[in-house]
Amino acid sequence: MEKKKRDDTAAEPVLVTAAEKIGHAAGKIASLLGVKAAEPPPTPSKRKPKLPKRDKHRLPRRQKKTQQKAASREQAASKR
Repeated sequence: MEKKKRDDTAAEPVLVTAAEKIGHAAGKIASLLGVKAAEPPPTPSKRKPKLPKRDKHRLPRRQKKTQQKAASREQAASKR
């Protein structure tokens, strides 16, 4: 893959072109040594959930019944 040649090299400052050449050379040396760039962390999904989770203030029927039975057992045991 050939990079495009720039026609406006005279407009760029000398330091910018020198930094590009140094970076290019450093990249070649690093690739020859086997150094690989660190992979960026995966980006979290930005998709909205279909329905937002709600805080339930009521218990499901089975849990409510078991709590009521346990409470009635404790009251019966304390009366004895």
